[in-house]
Amino acid sequence: MTARPRRAVGPFGAPESWPDDDLVAVSHDIDGDLTLAAYASGVFPMPLQTGLMGWWSPVARGVLPLEGLRVTRSLRKTMRRYEIRVDTAFPAVLAACADLSRPHGWIDEQIAEVYLELHDRGVVHSVESWADDELVGGLYGVSLGGLFAGESMFHHPERGRDASKAALVGLVELLRGGAEDGTAPDASPRLLDVQWRTDHLESLGVVELDRPVYLRRLAGALTLPGPDWGTAPAWTPVG
Repeated sequence: MTARPRRAVGPFGAPESWPDDDLVAVSHDIDGDLTLAAYASGVFPMPLQTGLMGWWSPVARGVLPLEGLRVTRSLRKTMRRYEIRVDTAFPAVLAACADLSRPHGWIDEQIAEVYLELHDRGVVHSVESWADDELVGGLYGVSLGGLFAGESMFHHPERGRDASKAALVGLVELLRGGAEDGTAPDASPRLLDVQWRTDHLESLGVVELDRPVYLRRLAGALTLPGPDWGTAPAWTPVG
């Protein structure tokens, strides 16, 4: 009898062993390799108030179906003023997302250092909203195969109304393909992970998946090609 090969598990063990809680592990340290292994396992880092690093896999995972993005008439109008660019100002986007004056901030120096490293390695990207050649909003996240795991977004409170939403629309267009000419072909099975559903994100079309369902979707998404981040030109989102 031939032995059945064991299924490989990530650094956090088999998901069946995880607690029925969003927080599945803690550690003292974090580095780029562990972070990438975490995302491939359905886990992401976020610091705890104790000073330890928390590793999270929400029981109810927030995802934005690419075909389910909701673009209101007012958003469609305001986002015409923005030009979407990719990876032209990643440190500035990260710094704006980490601004300590923002409520519920969680991006500390350790997190920032890791994501700057991963950006240099070509697996973390920013999608930016520009107006009159000024950065007024954007988002960043991890791209692994057909997975994009959104981490944080920001907008300038005075000059960037709906700028973060415009960046999200641009991201969806990029993940769906055809963003360079403003078209949006049939949605691919790529996966846009937003961690948790909030009222704000729900208004844009975010839904929840039970953890086992998300992990199955993730396994399929990781086998897919990701967008060609290096050749994305600037464009105006159409939604």
